[in-house]
Amino acid sequence: MTAVGDDPGWQRILAAARRKIERSGGEVSGTIGLAKPTDEERRVVIGITGHHRPSSVASLRLDLSEVDAALRDAHGRGLLAVLAERDGPVRNRPAEQASEEEAKTLALADLHARCPAHAGSDWFERWWAALSTDGTATRLVRRGDADVLGWAGEVLNRLPAENLPLPVLAEWATGNTKALAGTPLASLVLRALAERDGVPAPVTRASQRERWEAAGVIVDDLASQVLVLNVRTEDDHVVAGWLNDAADFGIPFRLTLHQLATDPVAPSGGAVYVCENPAVLRAAASELARDSATLICTEGQPSAAFHRLLSAYRGQIHWRGDFDWTGLRTTTSAIARYRALPWRMTTVDYETALETGDSEPLKGPPTDSPWDPALASSMLAAGRAIMEERLIPTLLEDLRP
Repeated sequence: MTAVGDDPGWQRILAAARRKIERSGGEVSGTIGLAKPTDEERRVVIGITGHHRPSSVASLRLDLSEVDAALRDAHGRGLLAVLAERDGPVRNRPAEQASEEEAKTLALADLHARCPAHAGSDWFERWWAALSTDGTATRLVRRGDADVLGWAGEVLNRLPAENLPLPVLAEWATGNTKALAGTPLASLVLRALAERDGVPAPVTRASQRERWEAAGVIVDDLASQVLVLNVRTEDDHVVAGWLNDAADFGIPFRLTLHQLATDPVAPSGGAVYVCENPAVLRAAASELARDSATLICTEGQPSAAFHRLLSAYRGQIHWRGDFDWTGLRTTTSAIARYRALPWRMTTVDYETALETGDSEPLKGPPTDSPWDPALASSMLAAGRAIMEERLIPTLLEDLRP
């Protein structure tokens, strides 16, 4: 065996034999080929077969049964034994693949069964199917982490939540407070939430926190913030003082979820306007200052701090976002959650803005616009997204006293 393992003429023969046998499920049968054989390999083949091979030959073929017989005669051990001693037991790849497929199927079925809250919804089914087709489930099975799929179902089944700390969610779903702290399980869930929200899977900490907060999960109560202009309150505490002072001068102000939890704020006054882009709030602060109507900015997906503040508001809420699919989704959610009135979010507003300049293509899965069904249809037909910044002059007119 040692001579065979060390002989350079045997190296490629044994490697090719292992590949052939493993693919065939352990059968020592069929032939292997050697392209551009060396002199050492040619001499080994001559010894195995008893037939001369000229040095000019371009390739050689060997019957595995002949290799097996030659090894038994020379070393008293067959091909399987020699391969096992040389590089470990010969694998049965077809059987392994069948077992792997069965484990993957069971794990995906377990995930589906553990998430009745979302199973059947379009976004969930898209995400669930992709786990099988893109290799994610296979990789987890091969690593011995197939149970992560089931835990993902447990987590998703508890979402959306309401100001639920991430460690608490992890504990409730898995029994481990750190199970969602930068783990493969967290990546799976975040990918599902991105599919639900029609946005790319998050890769940065900020985008990951945004996805968690969009599902009502608190990652960091200091990082969760809301940008406001002219929010006033009759509360009597330090945060209320900051807000009122900022409103007196028309200065934009950032509130953290920690501040809102420490000193709850009940905003006073009449209507409040909600925009998506900070550029709108900056323009209002610059041109209108203290005279602007109350304006709160989501800065994309609304944060937990945003929802904490707006939930305490008792006035009429006017809501708008970008003319893209995410903007339609957040507006639909705001109507359901806050009885908000869409603000400059009509078909006429979209088509008017569309005519005033170029715009980027719409991205992600389409959605509806229940308050104005023609809006979504118009956007789908045009295939273009319109950002809020294009409407700033019109929006400022609405914000004037």
